[in-house]
Amino acid sequence: MRILGINALFHDPAAALVIDGRTVAAAEEERFSRRKHGKRPVPFSAWELPEKSAAWCLAQAGLRPEDLDAVAYSFDPSLARPAASMGLDDPWDRLRLTYARQAPGFLRTALPGLDPEAVRFVPHHLAHAASTALAAPGADPSSVLVLDGRGEATSHLAARRTGDRLEPLHGQRLPHSLGLVYEELTEHLGFLRSSDEYKVMALASYGTPRMLGALRRYVYATGDGGFHATGVPWAELCPALRPGQAWSRPHADLAASAQACLEETLLDLVRWLHGRTHDRTLTLAGGVALNCVANSRIAREGPFDRVWVQPAAGDAGTALGGALYLGALGGDRPSPMAGADLGRRWSDAELEAWLKTAAVPFERPADVAETVAEALARDAIVAWFQGRSEYGPRALGHRSLLAHPGRSGNLERLNDVKGREQFRPVAPMVLAGRAAEIFDGPLPSPYMLFVHQVAPDWRDRIPAVVHVDGTARIQTVDPAAEPLVARLLSAFERRTGLPVVVNTSLNTSGRPMVDDPRDALECFGSAPVDLLAIGPFVIRRGAFFAGGRPDTAAHEAI
Repeated sequence: MRILGINALFHDPAAALVIDGRTVAAAEEERFSRRKHGKRPVPFSAWELPEKSAAWCLAQAGLRPEDLDAVAYSFDPSLARPAASMGLDDPWDRLRLTYARQAPGFLRTALPGLDPEAVRFVPHHLAHAASTALAAPGADPSSVLVLDGRGEATSHLAARRTGDRLEPLHGQRLPHSLGLVYEELTEHLGFLRSSDEYKVMALASYGTPRMLGALRRYVYATGDGGFHATGVPWAELCPALRPGQAWSRPHADLAASAQACLEETLLDLVRWLHGRTHDRTLTLAGGVALNCVANSRIAREGPFDRVWVQPAAGDAGTALGGALYLGALGGDRPSPMAGADLGRRWSDAELEAWLKTAAVPFERPADVAETVAEALARDAIVAWFQGRSEYGPRALGHRSLLAHPGRSGNLERLNDVKGREQFRPVAPMVLAGRAAEIFDGPLPSPYMLFVHQVAPDWRDRIPAVVHVDGTARIQTVDPAAEPLVARLLSAFERRTGLPVVVNTSLNTSGRPMVDDPRDALECFGSAPVDLLAIGPFVIRRGAFFAGGRPDTAAHEAI
């Protein structure tokens, strides 16, 4: 079956194409529109569809809309209830539901030739569950846990995969929502809700959970597979911050307390689920599953032998999950994800044409990995644009900013480059075979979805990637899956003795991750980055601003 998955209703609109159970393409609309998260999750934007990413997915496979067997829309309005009856303060939610019901007609307009009868509504949390349980390698059978802000009438799903079917076991009805509680805290601390929750997780490392006892009165597992999570009096615990206002120790303590409370509740839910299934593998999805600190505690203290997290765990992943779910219902055997590199790519010839059109001076060294390793060893900051772009919020060696981990000042330097708060960490990538000697935590970790303790004798050697609590959110690199990145890491170690490189996303604050060559050139031109490695080509900052002529000749690495 040829199935296009669509996520559109709340935030992070995305499209994914699955053919005969195999994921062919998946991309978020923000990478095309250049609007962070695609849109804000308000009812008035619910009609907006991932038109550009959907069209690209079809073009990637040479399909027309009329060639599709089905379109999976990852929300089922027939399961929803009025917001007020669910205890939610969302007076315009009825508009959102109206747009959801009209989605088949909107999709026909966005994709001319599509039969609106081909559109199928897939329950939101089943789409999340399918995105992880049906995409994870070796996950039959497995237990599934989904947690986010909200779906149709619930905020959570516990389920089990057996064969290619998902069996729901429990769903927590709204208004109780761990995701919404964390969103409320995000807003209380002066950040943008439904966007900046990861900042709260980073801030938590600077505090102590002294308010945990107070939070436990409002957020706790109920022992039946569900939980209570509503009504937290944030202002009584700590004064609110305005956007941009400096945080103080009480704010960090509140973040630490909420993070600890979330982790405790998740552990209770995981233990309940394991008691029902006795599976060895747990798969996670939903926005809460992007909390890598909580994921690590589940892996460390939970009863499952293995924990796998969908790299596009947020709502964008429901586009893939919806398509996999319908395919499995139709008899297609879902193929595990081979990686998160499911987005756009350009051939060397196409990249060269872009650079010539931009009239920028560039080189084609004998080996871009060696050239970049030499630049990094000399403490350059490198923009790295290679292969297909990533699906999900993590830069995984395809659209990355790279730096030397042994220079402690590079954390502040990169946060300045990106325009980020200085309390935010940057991540290391390391060859999978070297990770265990440096990092203690779940291995392998190819998608940066767990945190690891950094070995004490390495903390002074790679200070740029060590967070204030002694942890790092690592990406392990398998040479078979990522040969170019592996060569870069090996070349850097030969020069420095360090098998680790700083890897953070290639973007600046408030902008989506770089996706196409124009994005890369614009980012390179506007941020103090020393070198851009785009495919086999290299652009140096000095030459870029000196107005030199484009040069396609090969040069020796400097």
